[in-house]
Amino acid sequence: MRNTAFFVLGMVLLLIQENFFRLISALTALARLLHLPWHPFQTPGLTPALVLPLVIFLGVREYSFLAGAALAFVFGYASDVLGIVPVGLYTFAMVSLFLLARALGLRLATQTRLPQMLVTGGFALAKSGIVLVCLGIFGRDGWVARSVYPYALPHVFSTALCAPLVFAASEWVYSLTQAPSLARSKGSVL
Repeated sequence: MRNTAFFVLGMVLLLIQENFFRLISALTALARLLHLPWHPFQTPGLTPALVLPLVIFLGVREYSFLAGAALAFVFGYASDVLGIVPVGLYTFAMVSLFLLARALGLRLATQTRLPQMLVTGGFALAKSGIVLVCLGIFGRDGWVARSVYPYALPHVFSTALCAPLVFAASEWVYSLTQAPSLARSKGSVL
C-alpha cells in the first residue's frame, strides 16, 4: 500500500515536473499582460526536479531499503523516458542520490523547511554534477556538458524552493499509509 502510494505521488510529481514549462509560459504571458517585468520567468533551467525531494525523503526515513531503491530506479527511469534524455542518466543519478541520502541519514536535518531546502539544494547540485559528468564522459559530444552547465544553478534554486511542498506531501502519504496502532485497532479505551 505504501509503495503504491509513493509510486503514485512520484508519478504525479514527475508529470508536473515535465509540464512545468507550460506554467512558466502562462506566468510570462500574465506578466506581459500586466506590464510587469517578465524576464525572471524565462530563466533557462528554472524547472525544478520535484521527484528529487521524494527520493531524499525515502532515503532518510525508516523505509525499506529495497523498496526505496526500486522506487528511485523507477522515478529515474521515468524521468529518462519523459525527459527525452539518454536512458540511464537520471536513473543512475536518482539511485545514487537515494543511496547517498540513506548513507548520510539526514533525518534530523529534514524536519523543518530551511534545512529541507538546504539539503535538497545540495542534493540537486550533486545531481546536476552527476548528470554533467556522465554527459561529458558518455555523451556523443563532449560540448553538451559545457553548453548545459549554466542551467544547473537555476535548477538547484527552483528545486530547493519546491522542496518543502514535496516533503509535506511525502510526510502526508507516509502518515496516511502507516499501520494503526494495536490499541486503536482493538478499540481500547486507554
